[in-house]
Amino acid sequence: MASGLRVHGGAERGRRLTTPRGIRPSQGVVKEAVFNMLGNLEGTRVLDLFAGSGALGIEALSRGATHATFVERDPRAIGVIRANLEALGYEGRSSVVRADVGRWLEARSEEATAAQVILVDPPYNDAVLDRALELLGRSLDEAAVVVVEHAFRQPLSTPARLRTLRQRRYGDTAVTLLEAGPR
Repeated sequence: MASGLRVHGGAERGRRLTTPRGIRPSQGVVKEAVFNMLGNLEGTRVLDLFAGSGALGIEALSRGATHATFVERDPRAIGVIRANLEALGYEGRSSVVRADVGRWLEARSEEATAAQVILVDPPYNDAVLDRALELLGRSLDEAAVVVVEHAFRQPLSTPARLRTLRQRRYGDTAVTLLEAGPR
């Protein structure tokens, strides 16, 4: 386990998080960009897909989200997410799910529908991103916002219901903000 990742804003600003080995956490500048794009999160429900250390969902909780669901398939990462949530006292405002994101979205689309903000940070150059966006495009309520962190060179295959609001580049990383349109 590695430490050094921090919460950048909100009630837990400056608190350290643990990161599982082999997981690529969001760079600080990228994480700041994500949350600057999102603005006020007070009262929102957040879904953190491919959660890794849980840093993005935890950042959302720190900034006022009422609940975050973390979906991750790596059992080591699940342990780290739970430890980070416990260290910050967020166990009561969160759910941690060990599952393949695509399978979980297929089986639990009603839980995805409840989220107003969806954070998607899959392993770079992994085909799972297109499938996750396709499934989200089918299930999200209108005006739900999806933030995708991906390799800049990896073009997004955006389903028809999701429209691109904004995209920013940070070196080899891109952050794309999508919004769900009418069904």
